[in-house]
Amino acid sequence: MMNFRQRMGWIGVGLYLLASVAVVYYVFEIDQTYNRLTLEHVERVAQEQRPLPGDNTPPTASSLPTWTQSLKTRLLLLPFWVWVTIFLVPYLQVFLFLYSCTRADPKTVGYCILPICLAVLCNRHQTFAKASNQISRLQLIDT
Repeated sequence: MMNFRQRMGWIGVGLYLLASVAVVYYVFEIDQTYNRLTLEHVERVAQEQRPLPGDNTPPTASSLPTWTQSLKTRLLLLPFWVWVTIFLVPYLQVFLFLYSCTRADPKTVGYCILPICLAVLCNRHQTFAKASNQISRLQLIDT
């Protein structure tokens, strides 16, 4: 028999996955439309700003890229695996937290979240180190 927390966990997992599918569809649909509009804009601007032959005027302040444009350019140059890591790690953390809410034991909720998992592992390591030190002291006292 499932309790209320588990039912809400399963509903949360379902809604999270449904929202993820909707976001992916929206991003790719918008991407296709945005690419078409961007291509039209770039072609229009290129025709308007085509320099005349023999015109050696220095670039004006309006033709230099702004800081937001240069930041976008640098961010887009990041490798694909960096973008995957930036978006996939938080996505998986939220999914695993919602999934851990479906467990029967409420003490195990949240162990899938990376900071909590690292804290538990470090705490276990310190506990193990303390126990091994106590055992070695006991052996020294007994001999």
